[in-house]
Amino acid sequence: MQSDDGTAGTPTPIPGAGPGDFARQRRALRGVVAIPVTPFEAGDEGRLVDWERHGALIERLVAAGVGAITPNGNTGEFYTLEPAEARRATENTVKQVGERAAIIVGVGLDTTTAINAARHAREVGASMVMVHQPVHPYISGEGWSEYHRRIAEAVPELGIVLYVRDARISGAQIARLGELCPNVIGIKYSVPDPVRFASVAMDAGAGRFEWVAGLAELSAPGYFAMGATGFTSGLVNVVPAISLDFYRELAAGDYGRARSIWGLIRPFEELRAADSSADNVSVVKEALAQLGLCRADVRPPSRPLPRSVRDHIEAILASWGERWTI
Repeated sequence: MQSDDGTAGTPTPIPGAGPGDFARQRRALRGVVAIPVTPFEAGDEGRLVDWERHGALIERLVAAGVGAITPNGNTGEFYTLEPAEARRATENTVKQVGERAAIIVGVGLDTTTAINAARHAREVGASMVMVHQPVHPYISGEGWSEYHRRIAEAVPELGIVLYVRDARISGAQIARLGELCPNVIGIKYSVPDPVRFASVAMDAGAGRFEWVAGLAELSAPGYFAMGATGFTSGLVNVVPAISLDFYRELAAGDYGRARSIWGLIRPFEELRAADSSADNVSVVKEALAQLGLCRADVRPPSRPLPRSVRDHIEAILASWGERWTI
């Protein structure tokens, strides 16, 4: 993270980045943006959320020094949550975090649902929302822009982070949306192509947005080299120190040290990315279960992991324990 004098330093949480404070909200995106899991109760096959454990897991992240938390993200199984559960996840996060970190609530689905969720986030005290990639088989460039414009204009006090997963979205489109909506402050860029990312970021306008590497630790170095200042993480749920150390090295431009950590992270993140990320959440929850932090249960269409993958995760955790306290 850059300090006020432009030098790289140790990242610190950005507390109290409230509605309308866009400069402070942008600073909160320069670091590890945690996507917490949604734990389920014992013996319930994922039918009920364990809210007490949900709060405890978020407390663990904030206590470790994570400065940005995104409830209702993909690692939180957003698309399996009922509307009331998503609202409670927002409320539970705000209650647990208070002013100690920035809260970026995931919203999405149809336009009205996304706007209502964003307004709810504002009402309970969140400072930002992250708009999930529209779920629709037919997405035009103009329609994509209109979808986000309507949401951003409905909550002008909140910072808006766009979740871009479609390589067709151009820098010019993002720039125009930024002109129309000053509260669009950040882009979670999740197209697996650092060259495309660099072109889009440049065309969107130097310095206009904060760019967050949305494909987590495995691809973060390439995106940092091309201008990203933060990355999202599901791994941070498991061992926060790994993600925070990795960020520090990237922010300082020490790619040699970052590469060393990347090599240790790689086996875990490749398990999450395998088969088009089919086990993305299952791998994180299995690791948490092995650490005694929550159950491994996931909701369909995710799946419980086979024994061979669980054994692999156990070996990875053992190797990490040689360097970090887990």
